[in-house]
Amino acid sequence: MHRRTFRASSIALLLAAAALALAACGSSNDSGSSSGSSSGSSSTASQGKKIKVGLVTDIGGLNDRSFNHLADVGLTSAEKNLGVDGRVLVSKSNADYVPNLSTLAQQGYDMVIGVGFLMADSVEKVASKFPNTKFAIIDSSAAAMKSKPKNVEGLLFKEQEAGYLVGYLSGLYAKDNKVSEIGSVGGQKIPPVDHYIAGYQAGAKKADPSLKTINGYSQDFVDQAKCKEIALNQIAQGAKVVFQVAGQCGLGVLDAAKEKSVQGIGVDADQSYLGPQVFTSALKKVDVAVEYAIKSVQSGQYKGGTDVTNSVQSGGIGYGKLNAAAQKYSSQVAKVQQQIKDGQIGNIPDTVGGT
Repeated sequence: MHRRTFRASSIALLLAAAALALAACGSSNDSGSSSGSSSGSSSTASQGKKIKVGLVTDIGGLNDRSFNHLADVGLTSAEKNLGVDGRVLVSKSNADYVPNLSTLAQQGYDMVIGVGFLMADSVEKVASKFPNTKFAIIDSSAAAMKSKPKNVEGLLFKEQEAGYLVGYLSGLYAKDNKVSEIGSVGGQKIPPVDHYIAGYQAGAKKADPSLKTINGYSQDFVDQAKCKEIALNQIAQGAKVVFQVAGQCGLGVLDAAKEKSVQGIGVDADQSYLGPQVFTSALKKVDVAVEYAIKSVQSGQYKGGTDVTNSVQSGGIGYGKLNAAAQKYSSQVAKVQQQIKDGQIGNIPDTVGGT
């Protein structure tokens, strides 16, 4: 039996027959390098050939309760549903990317997945040295890589759609409650973060054109105190809703929302379990995308050198549970989500000015 050191502690994910559909996910435990995995015994394990899949996290680790955690949920689900053997290596710093990716490739893993935009250069570098290994990179385009690798697949998301949904919801709340400002806290200023924030600002102003949006960056995805300080400053300026787009660091934003009795918005995963202050969450179904990518390798449908883009239309983007304050607007935000799906709302901004 292949052992797994890291396991998400509460997972209830099932991949629907041939579509991308999210079940539910809980929190994960702590971090450190791991080897990994499970017996792979399941009624569906016989659907494909036995393969080995390795996952390299970004520095947020498996206890970020969002991005890295969701990637691990997807791998765990693939172990259960597809019968694959999995291993996770946790990156403590950017310097760990190349060694971790290389270790998995050297050990003969059929697929190696890098979690996050910041790992793109490392994935491209390692992929060139291991042309027989299939790689995937979350949040970065394989098609846009300079070397045009044929053994890397990009797993992309239209985060701006999720941002628009939670922003529209925030705008409705702000208008009803005579709130003049809402805030957002990003980690580093990288495309996936800015996609969320740009969509959030656009959605909020669509619902309430007079609304002012405040934004700041912690330049960190781990230190919760940094994000909390930025959020507290925004709240002091009058923000009654704060959106975290900073992984583990962003948990400090939700803590600030709780402390000051304002609305906080989670990111990537449904973070409503963190408390009643969580207005909703901008969902980015990394877990589903990871399992789907693994299934493509197992079934021989993997297409290196190309990208798979997840959106509202594909079921890879959405919003999470609404708290008591947000429930009032459930039908309105659901209508907007359908309009995005149907193409009635398009050209949602995905770039943010300033620093």
